[in-house]
Amino acid sequence: MDKITEKINELRDKKNAVILAHNYQIPEVQDIADHVGDSLGLSRIAAKTDADIIVFCGVHFMAETASILSPEKKVLLPDLEAGCSLADSINIDQLKDWKNKHPNSIVVSYVNTTADIKAESDYCCTSSNALQVVESRDEDKDILFLPDMFLGAYVQNKTRRKIKIWPGECHVHAAMKYEEIRNLREEYPDSEVLIHPECACGSQAMLMAQRNNDDSIHFLSTEAMVDKSKDSKSKNLIVATEEGIIHKMKKTCPDKNFIPINRTAMCNFMKMITVEKIYYTLKNEQPEIKVPESLANRARLAIDRMISIG
Repeated sequence: MDKITEKINELRDKKNAVILAHNYQIPEVQDIADHVGDSLGLSRIAAKTDADIIVFCGVHFMAETASILSPEKKVLLPDLEAGCSLADSINIDQLKDWKNKHPNSIVVSYVNTTADIKAESDYCCTSSNALQVVESRDEDKDILFLPDMFLGAYVQNKTRRKIKIWPGECHVHAAMKYEEIRNLREEYPDSEVLIHPECACGSQAMLMAQRNNDDSIHFLSTEAMVDKSKDSKSKNLIVATEEGIIHKMKKTCPDKNFIPINRTAMCNFMKMITVEKIYYTLKNEQPEIKVPESLANRARLAIDRMISIG
């Protein structure tokens, strides 16, 4: 164990802190974390932990969500510049204007949004429960789905509901093309394909799977990808999401071959968090992310409505 890891462990124990790392973090950060998972799953862990300090190794909206669900705890983000292109694709004025143009619609916001967007929404959703959230609403109501247009298209295709979709995207997932999957399937014909619904390749992959009655293509959240890799009978798994998850997959299933569809599919925001920054964050208890109480209460309502659905 190196010296900086020892120092982090000492501070973690002394300050009753817990370190949470998103699946897209660099391997060194994942390895030092107490828990590794997706954004909402980690926030739920944060809400249940008896730790006084939460070090959230992810991006800004994730730390905000942890603060919303754990207002009594101190939430720290090792780098304030760790943002999200998807969360930044819509601001509060744009959302209010969109709502005014479509009165009586239901606003469903992906959890990858800022606190003020959540507070202006009726429901939140994740990539794993977006279908359930949309299907639970009355069919005579239009739905405003934001901010990811590819996840929105996936939900619309699956539910056949009346959905208006905000044209936002994650710059990493938007760069993933179906041609990359097709080429890898030719190289690994016995493979299964795990696709995050934020991917630009999703609509064409879904169409081809339906046409060919291909049950080896799966649309999954990051945590569901890890679970599927355990159950899959295929040795080769093609993975369409940010490359950071491959580290966790390899640790979980070391006997399988994980093939990213794009080896340059890397979120620079996620990679801003380092072990050194975790140390200084714990030492100084800064930067702290604290969502104001009135805003947090409104945002929590949309999250709680989602959780009540499943």
